[in-house]
Amino acid sequence: MSIQVSVEELQAAGFPMGGEPLVALDLADTVMTAAEPPVDLIEPSAAATAWWDIQSRRLPPGPVPAPGATRRLRAAIREVLDAHLEDRPADAAAVDDINAAAAAVPASPRLVLTGDGPRAATRWHTEHGGNAALAAIAGEAITLLGSPDRLRLLRRCANPECSMLFLAENPRRKWCTSNICGNRARVARHYARTHAAG
Repeated sequence: MSIQVSVEELQAAGFPMGGEPLVALDLADTVMTAAEPPVDLIEPSAAATAWWDIQSRRLPPGPVPAPGATRRLRAAIREVLDAHLEDRPADAAAVDDINAAAAAVPASPRLVLTGDGPRAATRWHTEHGGNAALAAIAGEAITLLGSPDRLRLLRRCANPECSMLFLAENPRRKWCTSNICGNRARVARHYARTHAAG
């Protein structure tokens, strides 16, 4: 979908990162794997509700996915993306989980009549179960992982204490967010310069 959310909107809701062009990346970034133990940013149900409320305009309509199913898909996406960045084979079970989430709700193109004439739309077939939002997110992950040119843009934040992922559509982008990790790097460089001179 072409609708975007902004990193500022997600930060206002308590999420340090987000606003990537793919909801799949925003979902992968709801766990901070560089922390020990990892921090689940959608663990409290209020946080999960806030995240889904923001992301819902980029996803097919329907009920909010179950927390367990959300975490399972998030773990699978994160594993496959991390495997790509670490140049290692992805866990086959993670690939199976992504494929299962995508296949749980098939989609078909359809033509709808609007006041402006016919328009293309997608029908999500939820009549036999599954969750359309998770299927759409899994589909995004599959499309990204199957697109070598786009996958080359996948990066992990340059801050060694950060685990966030992003698509570097600007080749100079090194940080997940300029106002958090980018700012920390600028402050550290400034500190090093001023204290080295003194």
